Amino acid sequence: MEISSKYNPKEVEGKILLQWLETGSFNAQVRSDKKPFSIVIPPPNITGILHMGHALNNTLQDVLIRYRRMQGYEALWMPGTDHAGIATQNVVEKDLAKQNLRKEDIGREEFTARLWAWTDKYGSTILEQLKKLGASCDWRRIRFTLDNEYNEAIKEAFVRLYEKGLIYRGNYIINWCPRCKTALSDEEAVRKEIDGWLYYIKYPVSDVERSTLNVQRYVVVATTRPETMLGDTAIAVHPQDERFAWLKNATVTLPIMERQLRVIEDEIIDMAFGTGVVKVTPSHDPVDFALGKKHNLDFINIMHQDATLNEHAGEFSGMDRFKAREAIVALLEEKKLIEKKEPYKIAAGHCYRCHTIIEPRVSLQWFVKMKPLAEAAITVVEEDKIRFYPARWKKVYLNWMYNIQDWCISRQIWWGHRLPVYYCKQCTTTLELKTQSAIVGEVKKGIVVSKEKPQRCPDCGSIDLVQDNDVLDTWFSSWLWPFATFYWPNFRGQKPEAGSQMDDKKELEYFYPTAVLITASEILFFWVARMIMAGLEFKKEIPFREVLIHGTVRDERGIKMSKSLGNIIDPLVIIDKFGTDALRFSLMLLAASGSDIYLSDEKFLVGRNFANKIWNATRFILLKIKESQVVLDTLDVEDPDVLDRWLLKELSGTIREVDISFDEYRINDATKKIYDFFWHTFCDWYIEMIKEDFNLRRAKMLLRVLVDSVKLLHPVMPFITEEVFGLIKRSCGAQLEPMLVCSRWPQTVIVAEDEPLAKLTMLIETVKELRNIKIDLGLAQKKVILEVKADSGIVAQWKMHETWIRRLAFLERIDYKEHIERTICKNDLWELNLAIEGADIKNFIASLDKKIKSLESVLEKVTQRLGNEHFLKNASEETVQQEQLKFQEVKRQLQRFKELKDAFK
Repeated sequence: MEISSKYNPKEVEGKILLQWLETGSFNAQVRSDKKPFSIVIPPPNITGILHMGHALNNTLQDVLIRYRRMQGYEALWMPGTDHAGIATQNVVEKDLAKQNLRKEDIGREEFTARLWAWTDKYGSTILEQLKKLGASCDWRRIRFTLDNEYNEAIKEAFVRLYEKGLIYRGNYIINWCPRCKTALSDEEAVRKEIDGWLYYIKYPVSDVERSTLNVQRYVVVATTRPETMLGDTAIAVHPQDERFAWLKNATVTLPIMERQLRVIEDEIIDMAFGTGVVKVTPSHDPVDFALGKKHNLDFINIMHQDATLNEHAGEFSGMDRFKAREAIVALLEEKKLIEKKEPYKIAAGHCYRCHTIIEPRVSLQWFVKMKPLAEAAITVVEEDKIRFYPARWKKVYLNWMYNIQDWCISRQIWWGHRLPVYYCKQCTTTLELKTQSAIVGEVKKGIVVSKEKPQRCPDCGSIDLVQDNDVLDTWFSSWLWPFATFYWPNFRGQKPEAGSQMDDKKELEYFYPTAVLITASEILFFWVARMIMAGLEFKKEIPFREVLIHGTVRDERGIKMSKSLGNIIDPLVIIDKFGTDALRFSLMLLAASGSDIYLSDEKFLVGRNFANKIWNATRFILLKIKESQVVLDTLDVEDPDVLDRWLLKELSGTIREVDISFDEYRINDATKKIYDFFWHTFCDWYIEMIKEDFNLRRAKMLLRVLVDSVKLLHPVMPFITEEVFGLIKRSCGAQLEPMLVCSRWPQTVIVAEDEPLAKLTMLIETVKELRNIKIDLGLAQKKVILEVKADSGIVAQWKMHETWIRRLAFLERIDYKEHIERTICKNDLWELNLAIEGADIKNFIASLDKKIKSLESVLEKVTQRLGNEHFLKNASEETVQQEQLKFQEVKRQLQRFKELKDAFK
């Protein structure tokens, strides 16, 4: 059998993927003899293409799915995509704009048809890219949040919540995107700090006592948004602020509009902000909205949907909000009504899709009452029925849930699930409020919520009913994802798909709750929390038992990757350049629990080099076996010698540590342990040890450990390991599983501890220490003489292993002596010295002094950090642990250098 001298991932990956798909290796079904392990994919947007965040998230999921599949679980990874309401509509609207058309020009029906055409053409692009990444989803089961059956689930959930009084319609302040022209939830209006100004504006005052009038004819109000003053209906002060007690009986006039304002008192007012007097604009600020309702103020909306000013803005009508700001400030300055302005940092909400600054706006929308739903979702996390990894996210989750606000779920776009809401034209003359000053609460008359269009209005009997034009927030569909993907609530019964029989209801019972959800922190509230609430509400069960929150992918400078910043690394480019396994391995090696990942192209060389190491080691072993003409009908090693037993012990220890790391979601630790074992223990040590001692037993041991190694590596590097497994099968007569992807996970073996094994372990550790000492002394590439002082029995042990010791420690020879000049390394059985002819001992001491001083400086800084209460209070648990480990390692190294220096004195 010919084995290429170099590993070429392009020749392997497509072929292996096809084998997996053709053999149904990823398919899962209900099996009474197996425990289920299921994950639902965070459905990527149909507008998306694979980026590093996707690569990280999906590789983590795939690692766990492949690991559990090999452990014998019935592992299901449910694939699918999200219709991405705003994002997809924006894409198709841009295409229309190239033809000088708007969606309104072609109408809703035609525009929706174009949306579906775009989805059919491009919507599965990212799924094909995930396959290229190696994602072992059950690809028969692809779900889409806008397919017909999923729409039934959405309508079911909406109607149930409405009938329970948990969904309502009303006029409230919401986040409005002037670009997308739709409402957004609080989580979709991402807060970003921008530079702005705090303007101090004089509001004229009259009808006060004459003595006060002679002193002050105005009150100064501070605001960051002068344009909204046109909608002011009051000013407010804190009731205990004695500075403004005189205002209680005053008349305040709104500049420019010349409208009289009410003066109200409320404890919500921050006396330290600005002057202590604030303007109240109920239609354009969430706090002011609450004040307006509480104090029965007028509500004046001064903006159109596109954030241009409307007829209520007087002479500024038709102007863009920010242009109007400039004009209003200029006019106020002309009237000498600006006292001053100061630079000010503003936490402005931005649309999470188009990044436009949002506008708080009173609007008639649909909402979900969240507090009743949150109660059970708080309890299950408090009681650890759902666990977060890292654990710190539990506190973050609970914090948000304790302070949860109602969720605005209606969106003024055309792509999505239309609200299952119908309006009677006889009862409701308009779907929008005609008056800007009336703020009503819940609206019900003439409204019918139903999964199907009703025949008649239940209030007046009219048959003239129309469906609401709005669609539901995209997250309203994805919060049902863990169970709606199984065709809840209208299960299809048994229907053949891809040669198997699926019973949706039985499958939901078997695979739900899912095992773990893997996601990024930014959608903890968008999605994770809402899925927990939905699962408990509609299924009466948690949707998953554990939540793994991974870090953010950043560039090597620590800046979050962004297309606009030009600092992205395209995973498809990395795959083309280095191979999929190199990408996956490098990501997993860097993916410390919950920590951000700092990437550069060079980071992927580690994965590329390791893939080459696996290939070269495999090629060496298989060619060595072929050259030796040994016949392998089994990989069972009979009567292993001490070197074999040492390797088996190391392998078993690695399997145990990898199992623990995977189970605790420390994927990077597991990856490093496998890497260290294969590259160092197996290749650098064992293969080097037995190079000149090859026989049938060694051949079996090499293949046995190679097979277990590729099994351990398979979840992280699936393509090259599957290819290597196939090479092993074809090159020997041993019975192995048909494919690695469905093979049995490696099992530990008990290796009896005895004196020969203990002494060999000590000997190996000593050689490692010798190599480190040679590096410390600048002698790594120089052959030197090793002097050994030990009793005759130990010397015999050394002589038995002398060949590989000399080779691995790069020694000229080994001299066995009764006395040595100095001891640079010792234990209870032997003392060692390096006989360095003509060496300048002073240079060694000077070099060691330099290293000692450097380490002492590092140790001092780490000690100060660990003694800093502010650091210990604010740093994450993982960061503190890293510093503690660093302290111990630096301390150990320092002690080693000091002992080595003492030996040369």
